[in-house]
Amino acid sequence: MAIETRDKEAAKKKTRIFTEILPFTGFYVAEGYHQKYYLRQKPDLMKEFTAMYPKEEDFTKSTAAARVNGYIAGYGTYENLLSEVGSFGLSSEENKKLQDLVHALHR
Repeated sequence: MAIETRDKEAAKKKTRIFTEILPFTGFYVAEGYHQKYYLRQKPDLMKEFTAMYPKEEDFTKSTAAARVNGYIAGYGTYENLLSEVGSFGLSSEENKKLQDLVHALHR
């Protein structure tokens, strides 16, 4: 599929695309400081997650942190957030801030 897409784009642009396409050989997890980018931009939320997960590795593997990061990035609906926000382990104050933030994204 990748080769087909590359060739279609090359034909459309009437030029050769030099991107090499190789078989998949494995997945590599990015360094911890690259994980949960959007969440890392929210200091108050990060303070709470850091208290819950003092080890970087535990934070990186956290499903709650991944879910919150996704919501902050604009994925997931406000209604879905409301149904699971209580499971993230956040304080009521940070739950409210997260709800307000996600609600504003979907206005």
